[in-house]
Amino acid sequence: MGFLELLIIAVGVSMDAFAVSVCKGLSVSRVRPQHALKTGLWFGGFQALMPVIGYFLGVSFADLVSSVDHWIAFVLLAIIGGNMVKESFEKEECCTSADSDFSFRVMLAMAIATSIDALAIGVSFAFLGANIWTAVLCIGLVTGAFSAAGVYVGNIFGRKYKSKAEFVGGAILIAMGLKILIEHTLL
Repeated sequence: MGFLELLIIAVGVSMDAFAVSVCKGLSVSRVRPQHALKTGLWFGGFQALMPVIGYFLGVSFADLVSSVDHWIAFVLLAIIGGNMVKESFEKEECCTSADSDFSFRVMLAMAIATSIDALAIGVSFAFLGANIWTAVLCIGLVTGAFSAAGVYVGNIFGRKYKSKAEFVGGAILIAMGLKILIEHTLL
């Protein structure tokens, strides 16, 4: 897996965190730099941690499933991407009272919730033999930057980018899954 592909996956997987960050930005009357920094560190950190966990889980099973690893990667990416696309069409209230709360408890819960898909991405990386440390660094930095920016975007532009971000992220993950499947079945 090349760096460009890794960067594209990082952008795709970071869109959930970006969408939640937009809501965080909507919920505060005035964004302070610590809001963006805290959001970027929490979401970027957990998006980096989860693939490591998934990778080591996947490595332990890689020998058992090496003949179908590309199918597993495709299915995981398609499910995650499809769910993100589906969520982009759902009408839900973006901002709840928790969105204006930047406490440890709330940020931990949101960081875990937005990074569960990264766990499955880590499993895919194990099956594909990707360099997990490069992947983790890329995903963490991209998600951190997008999340910090999302707080400002939400505060300035409002709800209109949340569903678009989820849709684009989902479409990217589905496309990368298809690419992996095509490369391994046709080549």
